[in-house]
Amino acid sequence: MSTTNDTPAGRPRGSARPGYSFDVKLWKVSKTGRKSRPWRLRWVVAGQVHGDTFTTLALAESRRSELWQAMNRRGEAFEIESGLPESEVRAAAEAAEAADVEASLRWFEFCRKYVAGRWRTSAAKSREGMADGLAAVTLAMVKRGDGTPEDEFLRLAFRWGIVPANEGEDPPAELKAAYDCVTKADRSLADMADAEVFEDVMYRVSYKLDGTPAAGDTYKRRRRALNAALEHAVATGELSENPLQRTRRKRAGSKEVVDPRVLVNAIQARQLLTASPTLGRGIAAVGGAWWPSTRSCTTRGSGPLRLSGYGCRIATCQRKAGAR
Repeated sequence: MSTTNDTPAGRPRGSARPGYSFDVKLWKVSKTGRKSRPWRLRWVVAGQVHGDTFTTLALAESRRSELWQAMNRRGEAFEIESGLPESEVRAAAEAAEAADVEASLRWFEFCRKYVAGRWRTSAAKSREGMADGLAAVTLAMVKRGDGTPEDEFLRLAFRWGIVPANEGEDPPAELKAAYDCVTKADRSLADMADAEVFEDVMYRVSYKLDGTPAAGDTYKRRRRALNAALEHAVATGELSENPLQRTRRKRAGSKEVVDPRVLVNAIQARQLLTASPTLGRGIAAVGGAWWPSTRSCTTRGSGPLRLSGYGCRIATCQRKAGAR
């Protein structure tokens, strides 16, 4: 193995910027004795040895040629810590910065652009549904901390901020703290793929601010708004998939207690089933239950069907004399 420096006498010399050095020695390719990556290339930058292994000799020689050209033809300084030429360090930094910018699309900025693209062509009711659904989700997409405003103000600040006419305007004084939180402490859109975050998202869609379950229509409206936004994110490449497609609503148990006095008891149920063949159109079976069509109805051959506050009560059917 040769440790000869390939730098020609004409290579420019001088003081490199901090963290870099022109003192580079490039060694020849050698064998490692391993089966997976049997070829090794080493070089020294300011006394620190750097190296890499390769699966083929051709790859190792190609990499050595790249380093040689950076060292001799372009006269680049090498970073001491990584051992890479300055141009490669700069390119890697630019690529990392671009990746950070692409991945750091925040939730509020995404919603603002999404709503702006649909605001003009949407009816007032559609705008309301879209704003309400995304505002509910925002409560899960804000990082909590000391001094975080109440949820009610966060919702109001979000709804004010996504209106296209308010872009660039200062928020109302009473919403300023909440608006700053929504726009500066919001999560990345990519956090939707996190299971824990998305579970909180679904909770916000399914429940009201007071912790009680939202009405069925409210839940459906919010879910539609969220689904449309996530489908847009998938279409634009911001998300790889729509996490809502694999999620179902968790049914919450009802806290309401049914007053037994308004239910049909066993005797009344038997009377109802016994009398049902003789009742005409005044009563109908719907969904496995019997429902009277009026508060009091009389059919041929039967007495009136009366409803009371304590259930159904069928009057004794007395056929009129001679009626058939």
